[in-house]
Amino acid sequence: MYLTHIKIRKGHNIRISGSPVNEYYNVEKTKTVSIQPQDFRYVKPKLLVKVGDKVDIGSPLFFDKVQPDIKWASPGGGEIKEVILGERRSIQNIIIELNKEENSIIHSPIKYQEISSLGKSKVTDRILEANLWPIIRQRPFNKISDPNDNPRAIFVSGFNSAPLTVNLDFALRYKQSVFQAGLDILNQLSEGGVHLTFEADTNCEALTSAKNVNLHTVIGPHPSGNVGVQIHHIDPWKPNEVVWVVNAQHVLTLGDLFLKGIYDPSIVGTIAGPGVKNPAHIKTRIGANVETFLTNNLHSDDNRIISGDVLTGKETNINGYLGYYDTTISVVPNSDEREFLGLLKPGNEQTRYSVTNAFLSLNKNTFNFTTQQSGSLRPMVPINSWEDVLPMDIYPNALYRSILAEDFEEMEGLGLLECDEEDFALCSFVCPSKIDVGSVIRYGLNLMKDDG
Repeated sequence: MYLTHIKIRKGHNIRISGSPVNEYYNVEKTKTVSIQPQDFRYVKPKLLVKVGDKVDIGSPLFFDKVQPDIKWASPGGGEIKEVILGERRSIQNIIIELNKEENSIIHSPIKYQEISSLGKSKVTDRILEANLWPIIRQRPFNKISDPNDNPRAIFVSGFNSAPLTVNLDFALRYKQSVFQAGLDILNQLSEGGVHLTFEADTNCEALTSAKNVNLHTVIGPHPSGNVGVQIHHIDPWKPNEVVWVVNAQHVLTLGDLFLKGIYDPSIVGTIAGPGVKNPAHIKTRIGANVETFLTNNLHSDDNRIISGDVLTGKETNINGYLGYYDTTISVVPNSDEREFLGLLKPGNEQTRYSVTNAFLSLNKNTFNFTTQQSGSLRPMVPINSWEDVLPMDIYPNALYRSILAEDFEEMEGLGLLECDEEDFALCSFVCPSKIDVGSVIRYGLNLMKDDG
């Protein structure tokens, strides 16, 4: 059932070169996979395995001391090769060396017709039993949800608007039945139902023909694909409520779990950015080794490799691993070159990238971005640059100041609990003062979480 059409006017699509084509690039099969517990906020992991242990796809690797029922499934079958510890013996990385023939933990499959009659309790138990609960996150705080909560609704964003990310129309092609099963599973978990959003001009049947969910179309620049922005425009968060969110490709994971009885860690990803020779989509899996994507596919060796998109991703390296919630590897050339008196050079939309030029110009050329920031942190200049790219009814300048002042009442009143740092990533990008606004938003959320 179509409910709303959302038109986002504020925002910005960054014209960065190296966008992935809608074709699959053949990559090597990864020999190792990894789960990185630091990908999960507010989790206190306790290991269930040690180096040398044999694991199957779906075997539990660790659990959360705070919520012991929540465990993490192995994305591969093989042997625990290494457990990397950080400060105070915090678990940084669990690396699994894959067998040539991988085994999976098998659960009893469920017929599609039976899914709608399972009820919340049975669906929850099955997901917990399969160690896949971490794919369901909640707002506020964008953390792993509590299985005992009753969410007001569940949101699934059916498109990515962030630069260089996966085209979900392409990724969900020919997967209509599994995707529908995943939506029906989520429908059992909330009395408020499931909200599915997608671009108004999509032709992906898995999205447009979805049943038993509330359908919403969205048009506009990034961050229109962010689920937080969609929640804000469709059914804004209210105090003392929780809303659950699930990535579109994780909906497929749930569908496979119930229909086939197995955990399928495969995903469609992208390798993209100015540093990549052949930017394209790839078939890979959660936690795959980055080197398998980029071998013989980089213009140079001096790059910043990012797990995730260029606005919100986490820096990694050629020997690193894809993050649990990430589907993109972005590569941007490193640069420390500075232009003498660059501020005084006039330039134009052909030679210089600016948000103003991008808004006003008819030129659609892409730009070879580098890691050069063209300046360092400087005093805050409130000239509405943040407001112009934040399509939410929130005052970002006032919110930023209240967080620095650690004024809890003001933070909550200004809507902090409705926010996540990804929604403010463009504010950081356009900020003339070079302020990392997103990290301040996360700092505020952490303060609120610690305060209870």
